[in-house]
Parts: sequence; structure tokens; C-alpha cells
Amino acid sequence: MARRAIATTSAGVAWSLGYRDGDALRLDRHLASVAAIARVTSVPLSVDIEAGYTDDEVEMARTTARFIEAGAVGINIQDGVGTPDLLCRKIERARETAGRLGIRLYINARTDVYARALAAASDRVKEVLARARRYRDAGADGLFVLYPRLVYLGSASGHGFPRRCGCRRRRW
Repeated sequence: MARRAIATTSAGVAWSLGYRDGDALRLDRHLASVAAIARVTSVPLSVDIEAGYTDDEVEMARTTARFIEAGAVGINIQDGVGTPDLLCRKIERARETAGRLGIRLYINARTDVYARALAAASDRVKEVLARARRYRDAGADGLFVLYPRLVYLGSASGHGFPRRCGCRRRRW
């Protein structure tokens, strides 16, 4: 059964508000944009909160509550340069906070193992799968593996151009 929802991209939201992507968007501006989107849509809204705006567990709970109050029912949160332990704690706090608020928050964990070469090339699949299991056990519902690569986008006229591709999804 197909379900409808809207998901934001951190880059798109940041750029539309005059910020660069990569944890540069101020939390108050991000929350205001989520509230604005939620106000004009009738489908579930999932938002990319990058690294969650904090490494503090108590603050992560507050931040999650603020995104839910703004209208989000799903989040995408990344490990980036942080440790898997840190992302697990953030996922656990987000899951607990949503539960206390009576929301079944969809948590999509993003790993940057490939994008940031966080493991030797020969160990990346194994590392992604290990993180996937840990993030699932912490309460994540989905996994997003950021895998930048160069792809060729062709056209009907035969002309094409290279373009960066953002990701690849894997089942876990």
C-alpha cells in the first residue's frame, strides 16, 4: 500500500534560508521552516535534522520535542563524524521523547561510512551493516547510506553531463 508523506532535505532547507548545508542552519530557523511546511500540508512530514543540533542527551530530547511540536512525525539523523555510540544515544533519546509525547516518530538513521571514508574500502560494507544493526537496536526505523558518486545523466538528444548523486538505500 502506498503512503504519502513529505520529507525535507537539509541542503534544500538550509539553502532556501540562506545557509550552507552541513549543520550551519540555526535551530530556530529550521523549526520555523518545519512549522511553515506543516501548516500547509495534510500529509506526514519527515525532516532532516542533520546531526541533531547537539551531542548532549538531555538537549537531544528537547530538540526532538521541538521538532515534533513544529509538526514533524519523522526525522533523518546522521552519524557524520560522530561515533556510532553517540548516534545510538541520540536515537534512543529521540525515541523516548516521542513516546512520552504519544508520537510514533519515524527515525531514519544516516551513516556516512562511504561518504567520509570512515572505514577502509574493504571494510565499508561490514561497517555499514554493523552500524545498521546498532541503530536499529537503538530504535531507528530506517537506514540511509550516504554514498556520493559520479553518475552520467543522459538526454534524449544524446548530450549528457556528469552530476553528483546523493545516496543509495540498502535493506538491512
